[in-house]
Amino acid sequence: MASQALVIAAVGALGIGAQWVAWRTGWPAIVLMLAAGFIAGPVTGLIDPEAAFGELLDPMISVGVALILFEGGLSLDLRELRHSGNAVWRLATIGVLIGWALGAFAGFYIAGLVWPVAVLFGGILIVTGPTVVIPLLRQANVQTRPNSILKWEGIVNDPTGALCAVIAYEYFRRVTESPGASLFEVVPPLIIAAILSGLIGYAAARLIAYLFPRGAIPEYLKVPVLFSTVIAVFVLTNMIEHEAGLVAVTVMGVALANMDVSSIRSIHPFKENVAVLLVSGIFILLSSSLDWEELTYLQTSWRPLLFLLTLLFVVRPVTVLLSLLGSDVPWNERLFVAWIAPRGIVLVAISGLFALRLEDLGIAGGQLLIGLSFAVVVVTVIAHGFTIDIVARWLGIKGTSRPGLLIVGSTPWTIALAKQMQDLKTPVMIVDPSWQRLGAARREGLPYYHGEILNEATEHNLDLSPYQVLVAATDNEAYNTLVCNEFAHEIGRDSVYQLGESVDGREDKHALPQSMRGRALFESGYGVDEVNERQQQGWVFKKTKLSEEFDYEKAQERLPDTATMLLLVRSSGTLRFFTHAAKPEPRAGDTIVTFSPPKLKTPEEKAAKRAAKEKQATSRGKDSEGGSAPKPQAT
Repeated sequence: MASQALVIAAVGALGIGAQWVAWRTGWPAIVLMLAAGFIAGPVTGLIDPEAAFGELLDPMISVGVALILFEGGLSLDLRELRHSGNAVWRLATIGVLIGWALGAFAGFYIAGLVWPVAVLFGGILIVTGPTVVIPLLRQANVQTRPNSILKWEGIVNDPTGALCAVIAYEYFRRVTESPGASLFEVVPPLIIAAILSGLIGYAAARLIAYLFPRGAIPEYLKVPVLFSTVIAVFVLTNMIEHEAGLVAVTVMGVALANMDVSSIRSIHPFKENVAVLLVSGIFILLSSSLDWEELTYLQTSWRPLLFLLTLLFVVRPVTVLLSLLGSDVPWNERLFVAWIAPRGIVLVAISGLFALRLEDLGIAGGQLLIGLSFAVVVVTVIAHGFTIDIVARWLGIKGTSRPGLLIVGSTPWTIALAKQMQDLKTPVMIVDPSWQRLGAARREGLPYYHGEILNEATEHNLDLSPYQVLVAATDNEAYNTLVCNEFAHEIGRDSVYQLGESVDGREDKHALPQSMRGRALFESGYGVDEVNERQQQGWVFKKTKLSEEFDYEKAQERLPDTATMLLLVRSSGTLRFFTHAAKPEPRAGDTIVTFSPPKLKTPEEKAAKRAAKEKQATSRGKDSEGGSAPKPQAT
């Protein structure tokens, strides 16, 4: 028991630690997790999952993969397919057949696998791994359509690849037991089993969608009931056919995501946290379970390296380009999709599962799948993870590179702020449900969105990915709090800001709880009324560029005493706000934006302006005495 607890603690520490290092460095998390597990397992022997968990290891990993696929399906909205549906459909049908055939041929002729193992592995290679693809797309900030194509392909093809592997395995199993068995005796029952499993998953989603809104499940039990149902559906459908449970949980997730169940949206932060924990844990367990003997094939032969190169530069590009031939997807996006295909958890998990089953059937070479699958994961993640940003930029499908600012509420103050930020090359978007209030934004030529930011449809009509910072600055402080609380889990609690925290430096006892609010703008915590009053008095936004010679202290000396620091913009475009709780450290190259009172004119300036007006009036008087200009003659 002690050793099991120690392994669990070590797996958690290594997995989350690798995720944190990936966040700090920008390296692909999966590579770091595989390295951590490999060092802890085969290299040092600190972790031995099979010895610690025994027969429980396989079902633990299987259930974890099922929950990850369900979570991925839960993030898919069918409305996203408006621009990419045709491409996704082609990749999920034509692409599956082409990819399976090419993968099998490469496995047999290049990797040197026997036909049963090559055909089975070719089916597994269809998967592209949403747990790897989605973080890479988020990291690279790719445009909407290629982003949607790759995300949908990753989630849809995971259960499809598992089903292809099941078809291959069942065929070779029956051929081994009954040499006269044909393909037509094997495939139809498996297709029927997959359809039945999908219907069970859909029925489970309908049941959840019926019970949750009607109060049949208390709020504190909704998450446990949901995840217990997913596990039950997975286990039940696996009893119908091996790995059919992956189809069921994926269908259940996608169906539930498109049934407009308000309770599901409220558990998004929890399910995302669970997915991170599962991804971390499974990768550490799988990589630490490797055996040196399984890797000797990779070290002693040239075939694996040539196979991996063929997979990268022949199998994937040919599959995508043939599948999308004649589609409306532009060529630069086709080439990008053709290059990006990192593999992840499902590939390793299914390969490990079928390696044992092929060995039980007496088919030689099944044990090679484990080492080869890990090699595929490592090579594809490194190749695609470290080049996705470069390729996206080269093909011209990068989204906005500078962090954007999303402003909720169209007021004179937010219009002035948006103009200032636009001058600093920061992408800006003003959101307001009132067409009349957005009139000022339209007149100034500022980007705007007419709609309710809290409406679920906004997530599909407005691409929020370019905006890493949100400022809620409507005239209603309670509404601002609601907006910040809603978007805190998506953008980050430290990246949502609002007006209003204190009144004249004192805590407002009528304010909403701090745990719900966004960070308060300005060090003094100006509220809506204070900002509007100063705006009416003529206060304006000013920007000041810092340098080695002109530092922060000198900039402060040049500003009026009552001027208030709002934010600074780093040379990279990163936004850092001055708040009541935090003060960023200005440095050379930063641009400081302040909210300042109108500049008061000195007596000399007032006299000079008065003299200029008198001179202008005198000049106009002389012109009028000289008579009117001659009229042009008609020709």
